[in-house]
Amino acid sequence: MRNLRNSVTLIGRVGKEPKIVNFENGGRIANFSLATSDSYRNKAGEKIEETQWHNLVVRNGMVKIVEDFVKKGKEIAIEGKLVTRSWDDKEGNKHYVTEVLVNDILLLGRKDS
Repeated sequence: MRNLRNSVTLIGRVGKEPKIVNFENGGRIANFSLATSDSYRNKAGEKIEETQWHNLVVRNGMVKIVEDFVKKGKEIAIEGKLVTRSWDDKEGNKHYVTEVLVNDILLLGRKDS
């Protein structure tokens, strides 16, 4: 059960082209968004579709996979964990962001899509 703690699994479509950042020490990260959709019927019987956007972070070795194969619109499955970071802006206001730190990526769909 230890592996279930802070575990996230998502299947969705890449929302924008990944941004790759290279660091002086040789480390690399990729940042991109993933859209997941869910639908239900309201009381009137109308189909309602809701989309959630998730911020993903991929580190080091898997960045090459993202760089070569992950493009806007591509359907992927990911497994990772939630991380929250904060920073202070120039005016001293604290900001928070929650991201998915990706441990594994599975490319879905057709090879040419």
